[in-house]
Amino acid sequence: MNIAVQIREVRIKSISVTEDTITAQLVDGRTISVPLAWSWRLSEATPKQRANWEIIGDGQGVHWPDIDEDISAEGMLYGIPAPRPRISSRFNPRSEKRKRAANPRSNPTG
Repeated sequence: MNIAVQIREVRIKSISVTEDTITAQLVDGRTISVPLAWSWRLSEATPKQRANWEIIGDGQGVHWPDIDEDISAEGMLYGIPAPRPRISSRFNPRSEKRKRAANPRSNPTG
């Protein structure tokens, strides 16, 4: 028995973002959703920013221009959350305060 399977590319038709989830309606009729926390940019965005989106790449993804966020259909389907960028300790004010407290000679007031 020979069964031919046609695999179609996952494409997004529309998207909605609530306080808890990102939900995509796919072109093939399926609905997928992921936790809002998977996108730190969308988590921190205003409702107005979340509502301003555009389909990119013939449905392969969605772009939010106000916050420069992109989410792909495959990323949602296969569970790939957006990584939060790491802040270098060189530029972290809390880290600098700790360094100064640990080394009184580097503290101009101490």
